[in-house]
Amino acid sequence: MREKRSRAKFPPLKRISILILVLGLTANSAAIRSAAEPSALASATPGRILLVVAHPDDEYDMAATVYRIAMELSGVVDEIVITDGEAGYHYSSLAERYYGVALTDDSASRARLAQIRVQESRRAAKVLGIRQQWFLEEKNIPFTSSPDSPLRESWHAKRVLESISQRLKEGQYDFVFVLLPEAETHGEHKAATILTLEAVNSLAGEHRPVVLGASAGNDTQSSYEPIPGQSLTKTLTAEPEFHFDRNVHFGYRQSLSYQIVVDWVIAEHKSQGLFQTKCLQDRFENFWIFGIDAPEAPQKAAALFAAASGADTGAGKTQDPRAEQIGPKN
Repeated sequence: MREKRSRAKFPPLKRISILILVLGLTANSAAIRSAAEPSALASATPGRILLVVAHPDDEYDMAATVYRIAMELSGVVDEIVITDGEAGYHYSSLAERYYGVALTDDSASRARLAQIRVQESRRAAKVLGIRQQWFLEEKNIPFTSSPDSPLRESWHAKRVLESISQRLKEGQYDFVFVLLPEAETHGEHKAATILTLEAVNSLAGEHRPVVLGASAGNDTQSSYEPIPGQSLTKTLTAEPEFHFDRNVHFGYRQSLSYQIVVDWVIAEHKSQGLFQTKCLQDRFENFWIFGIDAPEAPQKAAALFAAASGADTGAGKTQDPRAEQIGPKN
């Protein structure tokens, strides 16, 4: 369920400043600024990461980052998908022919689409190297910008919160990735992030993972405001602190990029016809740190992204990707 997002500005808070414009650059071209020594950060391991999303295709916003960590750096990545995505049938006409079942009719789609979307999600997870998935099978409602309906009406919010809390305790994750709850996103995106932040906030400080909000876009200058009345959705900064450039080139003759990985993921979600138009879009995956995290959260997040930008990997042998581009240019 991909929806247009708006970004408004509010004054940035004081923070440890770190900016990684491109993952996979050589040591000479990597752009890293931090209070810690870059060499110390780069020696860190990716750790354990949990994704918590509302819909089966929501991993799109952090797909290249997840692939880099799970498939190339052997990090552990798991995922919770809260709804079955059964409401996403409006643009499924192409998938009707592919799967041989009626999907664009409301009653027919809800009977068949949920199972199809779970299988699509599993195939996308295989592309990204996601180790394990849990599907909570909550009701997927039509688009609304408010999180109130899923939190108070359509979802069993207490059960969802308990499920997220259980996975956090059992998985002992270092990081949690969620979608940034921007103003015009689906209310279920917002609800998923709110419940995740509540679950993390209930943990003791020493067991609390760093929560990162992700949003894909064509630039790195976007700005975010928290949800009114939801203090947990406040981030340390208005602007993103970390960026993953999907246009990084690597492989034989620098002919590949992480956009290919993202497009593979999109292609697995065949029932979401309009989603297919996202191919070769949104060059950057931008990340914000939520304010509920401990004071050392920026340092931990910096270590994660510095590890992902290590020059000893295949991707680290690329030339500066800004010299050549795949897909749209800024």
